[in-house]
Amino acid sequence: MKHILKILGLLVAVSAVWIGLLEASIVPSSHAWLLPVYLIVSLGCYGFLMVGVGLMFFPTCPQEAQLLHKDIAEAKEFLKKKGLDVGLD
Repeated sequence: MKHILKILGLLVAVSAVWIGLLEASIVPSSHAWLLPVYLIVSLGCYGFLMVGVGLMFFPTCPQEAQLLHKDIAEAKEFLKKKGLDVGLD
């Protein structure tokens, strides 16, 4: 939810700057159509950057891995009791 709010805030800020540039005639009207394209490309780059940083610093959680293995073993045992083949152990 925090990332959505960041992106929406960034979108509002960039939109305000875009409208301000158009109203002040700083950007020629012939180039004004490029600003939304730059915004979309910038948001895409930001998204790729956030995914890359998230993958680089992905935390390892050995305790959670042990709990997950325990849950898997319990689920396999439950399914065996119900008569289902759960594959290799």
